[in-house]
Amino acid sequence: MRKRFNPYSLPPWVRQIRDVGIQIIVPLAIFQGIRTILFPTSFDVLLLAVLILLALAYHYDWL
Repeated sequence: MRKRFNPYSLPPWVRQIRDVGIQIIVPLAIFQGIRTILFPTSFDVLLLAVLILLALAYHYDWL
C-alpha cells in the first residue's frame, strides 16, 4: 500500500519553494505557449511539454 503524501511533513523552506513554484509555473507555461506558437523550435516545444507536466504534477499533488 502506498503511503500518502503529506506536504506538512516537509521542512518549511521546501514548502516555501514548492508554494513559489506553484505560483510561477502556470504564467510561465502560458508565456512559453505563446512563444512556442510565434517562434516554434524543438527546444520550445520540449520546454512547454515539461512545464505542462510540471503544472499537472503540482495540480494533482504528485510533487
